[in-house]
Order: sequence, then C-alpha cells, then structure tokens
Amino acid sequence: MAQSEKAELVFCPLGGVGEIGMNLALYGFGTASNREWIIVDCGVSFPGPDLPGVELVLPDIRFIEEQLENLRGIVITHAHEDHYGALLDLWPRLRVDVWMTPFTAGLLEAKRQSEPGAPDIPVTVYEAGQTFHIGPFTIEAVAVTHSIPEPVSLAITTEAGTVIHTGDWKIDPAPTIGPKTDEARFRALGDKGVLALICDSTNAMREGDSPSEEAVGEGLRGVIEQAAGRVAVTTFSSNVGRIRSVAEAARDAGRQVLVLGRSLKRVIDVATELGYLDGLPEFVSEEDYGYIPRENVVILCTGSQGEPRAALAKLARDEMRNVALAPGDTVVYSSRVIPGNEKAILETKNLLIEQGIRIIEDTDALVHVSGHPRRNELKKMYEWTRPQIVVPVHGEAAHLVAHGALAAESGVPQVAQVRNGDMLRLWPGPAEIIDQVPFGRIFKDGRLIGTDEAMGIRERRKLSFAGHVAVNVVLDDRYDLAGDPDLVAIGVAELDRRGEPLEELMLDAAISAVTSIPRVRRKDLDLVSESVRRAVRAAANEAWGKKPIVTVFVTQ
Repeated sequence: MAQSEKAELVFCPLGGVGEIGMNLALYGFGTASNREWIIVDCGVSFPGPDLPGVELVLPDIRFIEEQLENLRGIVITHAHEDHYGALLDLWPRLRVDVWMTPFTAGLLEAKRQSEPGAPDIPVTVYEAGQTFHIGPFTIEAVAVTHSIPEPVSLAITTEAGTVIHTGDWKIDPAPTIGPKTDEARFRALGDKGVLALICDSTNAMREGDSPSEEAVGEGLRGVIEQAAGRVAVTTFSSNVGRIRSVAEAARDAGRQVLVLGRSLKRVIDVATELGYLDGLPEFVSEEDYGYIPRENVVILCTGSQGEPRAALAKLARDEMRNVALAPGDTVVYSSRVIPGNEKAILETKNLLIEQGIRIIEDTDALVHVSGHPRRNELKKMYEWTRPQIVVPVHGEAAHLVAHGALAAESGVPQVAQVRNGDMLRLWPGPAEIIDQVPFGRIFKDGRLIGTDEAMGIRERRKLSFAGHVAVNVVLDDRYDLAGDPDLVAIGVAELDRRGEPLEELMLDAAISAVTSIPRVRRKDLDLVSESVRRAVRAAANEAWGKKPIVTVFVTQ
C-alpha cells in the first residue's frame, strides 16, 4: 500500500459486491499507514451443490484480521442472514464491540442459545434516529423500510464528510410494521452535503416503484378468503410484516394459524417480545391441527426456497406426523426465488401438484414484494441526498452496472464501480481505486471453519463425481505379493458395459502393476504405491469413463 501522510476515507467491500449475499464492508479513515476501521454488516451466503457438506459460506476477513489493533467496531444494519449471519462464527477472530437494533440483538441471542459453544458477543443496542460514535466515525441510524423489522441506513460522518450506507431498503408508503423510510432525514442530510451514497442495487434492473406491504396483505387476504380448503403460506422467516399480514388475513377469514418451522418460531418469539405481533390471536399447536376443519386453518411454514428439511418440503413428501395437506388445498409462495434455488423449489412444487394441491405465486396474485428499491425509488434517493459519488453495492455484475448507469443518467457527478477486494478512496480527490486487498470465501464445515483446501472440500467434490477406491498391497520378504491386494470401492459403478465387475478389473490392474515392476525395484514402496494408483485409475477410466480417487497402502 502506498504510503501517504494525508488522511483518507476509504471504502473496501470484502463481500456482497459482485454477488448476492455475504455482505461485509470496511470503512477506513486516517493515513495509509495508520487507518482506523469499522465493519458494516457481517453476513453469510449459502452453499450450492458444488460445496457438498458445507453449512455456510463466509467472507474471508484475513485483511482486517491483520489490522485488529485499528478495528474499532462492527455495525449491523439489520437481521437478515446475509447481513449478520456470520457474526457468531467470525466474531471470535475480531473481538470488538458490535452495534445493532433491538430486533437484531434479540435474534442474535436466540440464535446463540441454540448453538452450543457460541460466543457471548458484547452488543450495544441502538435505534433509528440515534447517533453514536465509534473511533473517528460519527454514525446516525436512519429509518428505512425493508422486509424485516428495524432496518436502517447509516449516515457515517468524518472530517471527510458524510457517507450514506443504505443497507437494504425500499420506499414503502404503507408498511405493515415499523416507520416509513425517513425521507425528511435523507433530505436534511442532502442539504448538509453527502459525499457518497453506497447503495443497494438488487432491483436496479426493475422499472417503476415497489408495491407496498399493505397491498401484499390485501392480496393474501383475497387468496385466503377465496380458498376452499386449507391454505399453507410459505415465506421468509424474518419477514415479520408478512407474518402479521397472514395472521390478520386468517383471523378476518375465520381461520386459525399453525406455524411450522424452527426459524419461523424463533423469529415469532423475538417479534412477540418486542410487540410486533400484539393483538393477534394465539397460534394453534400441531396436536390441535387434526381437530380444525379444513376451511378454518392456515399453515404458515418455512421452505420457500425448496430446502429439503424445511416444513413445506416435508408436507410435500407427506412426512409430518400430525400435519398433512390434501387435494384441493392451496399453497401460497409469498416469496421470491433466490438465484440457485430454482431446481429445489420446482421439485417441491411438483410434489405438491402431484397431490392435487393448487400453487399460487406472485405471478398469479400480489402475494409478495421485494424489500429492495426499484429504479424510481433509486432516483428518489439520489434526489433526496444529492451525493457527489454513488457506489453500487449489494448485487451481481448486471445489477451493479445497471445501477451505475442509472445514477449517471440521473446526474450524479461520479459513479464508482467496485468489486470485492477493491479499496476505493472516497476522499480527498475524485473517487479512485487505490489498492486490492485479499478477499474470498471461507467455509463452515461441521465444527470447523477454513478454506476449501483446508476443509477438504475440493477432494470431496471429486469424490462426489467419481467415488473412491482404497487398495491395500502386502509384499512378503522377497517383495512378492503376499496374496491378492484388498480393494474397496465406494461410489464406483458395479459393472462395465460387458457386465464385468469393475472391482475385479481394478484388482487385476493392481496385481499386474506390482508384478510388472522388477523385484529389486519393489523395495521402493512409494514406487509400488504410485504404480498401483495409476493402474487402478486407468482401468476404471477404460471401463467406466471416469477416474476415481485412489488411495494405495503398501506394506512389507
């Protein structure tokens, strides 16, 4: 990093820019050799089939780990997993104070209690409208609307000026819970002068304005009132406003609500403690479900993304002990498809359709709205705040580029395109990428966290493709075979095209490999091992067309 005696304000994302999820941003202020840092958000992503066995995908934080003496704190904007879900796993490496809203703090504590050995993180609770200080940063929380309680944008002020980090937001004229996006405060910040707007890009390719959560509630009400049988509604667990809308619609239609899914129940417990679900009838238990007439029940359940162990997937497979669906019932997907989950969602839908169950999604009725701003809402934010610089974040490349073009068309003086690992100087002078820092992904795999190599994920991926063969070769005192080798194949085809057992073909190849080596050279056990390994792989490839991982043990 180039040395400079001038103080600088820099922005450096380690996750969430060029991808959806795993949001983690750094803000640094000071000279190049002595910057003080804060982290904004600390989120996860979720593994696909290319990461067998992995529970969570986390941002690689080695860059900031090397500067812990200058890390002043972590600020969380809201309680979605892609913004706070890595805290319990990464905080032990950082060990600084964390600031978050009451709802986020409540969810974090509930999560901590459910994970044995999870750290007790020191949390300072703040609310929208409050201002607090972390090192050289003065931070004001500004209320916005999103698909979760208590989301905020952060107005981060230093002597360089004010940067607005929007977090996830939209402009909802009629939210079900919580205040509206604080237009007056954003305008006031714009009047004082905004250096940069670090802004959500998720819906930058969608024209118009987002429908309100209240309108979604009316859409759900219409579906529930018109349904002849049971209605199951699946949604994101954290969307407390949607939970309330479903419960109110069920109540007004004379139906009772059953909740299925641990994550939903955890969110409902925290939301109830904070008063977000006041005035609603009590939810019924699974034991009471069988006694309620079909036309008088609504099931609120997890599983909107096709998760195989979630409640909706279990209902689709008819695997629940006390709860089932029947032909004529309705399942409502009050959610969007997260990219990568299409196949799993379709599998669950097909199982439901095979049972004669009606599926309703947002193309059929207004049963869902995104929590992110469309193009007209982005334009309004530019108008309110009048930033000198816009930095598109929270999106894949297509979203970021579309957002940048919109900002430029709207008259923003500078648009800075960055990706994970780019260090962007916001002040002094024009916005400019001045460095590249280490970034990437690490993985939670069982009780451990590490790189794909350290966790053995690369080899596991190979195993899932072509299986594993273990061969045990024993040589006698003369370095001849002391009997046939032992061979165990896992995940390997049984027969070739002629019907010959693959294990026998590989065993013959192993024997031939040993006997083809002159006896005097068999003293080199490593040579024997490698010869057998190559021969077994080649035999499998000739017969099967795939090369399994082969492990050879040679003893004498």
